[in-house]
Amino acid sequence: MLTVAAVAATVLGGARDGINTIGHRSAPQAVRAADLYFALSDMDAQAANLLLIGADPDYATLRTQTLTTYQDRRAQADADLQQAAVAAAADPAGQHAVQTVLGDLGDYEALEARAQLLEDQATAPAGKPSQAALDTYRQATDLLRGKLLPAADQVTAANAATVDRVYATQRGDLGAGWWWMLGTGVLALGALAALQRTLAIRFRRRVSLPLAAGTLLAVLALAAGLGLASGADRHLVTAKVSAYDSVIALSRARAVAYDSNADESRYLIDPSRAATYEQSYFEKTQSIVHIDGVTLDGYNPALTQLADQHYDNQSTVGFGGFLGTELRNITFPGEQAAAERVLAAFQKYQADDHNIRELQAQGKLKDAVTLDTGTGPGQSNADFGHLSDAFGDVLGINQKAFDGAVSAADSDLGTGVEVTGGLILAAALALTVLGVRPRLKEYS
Repeated sequence: MLTVAAVAATVLGGARDGINTIGHRSAPQAVRAADLYFALSDMDAQAANLLLIGADPDYATLRTQTLTTYQDRRAQADADLQQAAVAAAADPAGQHAVQTVLGDLGDYEALEARAQLLEDQATAPAGKPSQAALDTYRQATDLLRGKLLPAADQVTAANAATVDRVYATQRGDLGAGWWWMLGTGVLALGALAALQRTLAIRFRRRVSLPLAAGTLLAVLALAAGLGLASGADRHLVTAKVSAYDSVIALSRARAVAYDSNADESRYLIDPSRAATYEQSYFEKTQSIVHIDGVTLDGYNPALTQLADQHYDNQSTVGFGGFLGTELRNITFPGEQAAAERVLAAFQKYQADDHNIRELQAQGKLKDAVTLDTGTGPGQSNADFGHLSDAFGDVLGINQKAFDGAVSAADSDLGTGVEVTGGLILAAALALTVLGVRPRLKEYS
């Protein structure tokens, strides 16, 4: 019985450590790092919008709203960065990435502040920032895109890799451990049965009630241990595969979407780099919904065709990317409809982007600026807000499921289980001794 108890303690203790690593450290850190990427991306998008609308009085209210959003994202990035710094204390690679962001974020903010000062002094019209302000903004956005965002993504990737590794190891350990528990438990029960038979034959006693009670406790304990191991495995699969895989894919998709939204504004304010920003936008679009063999001009028709195929048959997901990953991993009530709302909002936003480029090509710069920055019905930022909200809805469903699975595992494998297991072992051993000791006295 001691061997069975040792095996069970090892298996269940390992499961608890694995759940703790995934549920309370690495997975939340990966999501937090993705949130940092999102906050930094939207900071730069708002900074680009401020240059884009310039001093045009038609955008006075929008300018105030944009400044407020920029400050909100700045505070969010600072909070995420502080938490990431604490979480990365034991991870050299993570520490290096966090230090990169810490070291460069102040420089980025200083460049953005200078760009805004130069723009304010120039009182430039919409869509035509002063050259000095544009040059300074270029330095800022190059710093963000070249160092800050890759560093944030590195933190996400490092923690995601830890989740994958711990999950694979723990599932293997739980599978092997379940059979070890069963094997040692069967041997222990066989030994107790043999002892009962020996006592019955040698001492002519039909049954030892204490020994029988001890054997029953051992059976119950073994069944409970096997059940806990199976339950831990189910919670682990739910937390990691069903919930976390969707959470991290959607978190990264939302973060990349905000960066692509910034590319849209960069495209308008910096004509000399328009082709670069257009390609960057397309690459990020492809990371969210990847369609093979298309260009930016052919993307929307292909997206419409593949989306319609999916709406007709939900098992058909003819595209890849983060959203493709999510639509292939639908598990929870309401998740399918929520994920499809993301797809529909993404389609609408892509249509807006196409219209912005059409207006720009026609020389209607202010109309393009209005469509890009507008928050009214049918305008790009309004539709992007719907996309962001849709991401939030499906993220919430999966995050709730993840938290529930981790909480259930914590409850199943908590201190109470250890105490109860110890008491059952002590009682089973005591009953065994009580069953054997009188017979040994008779023998002596």
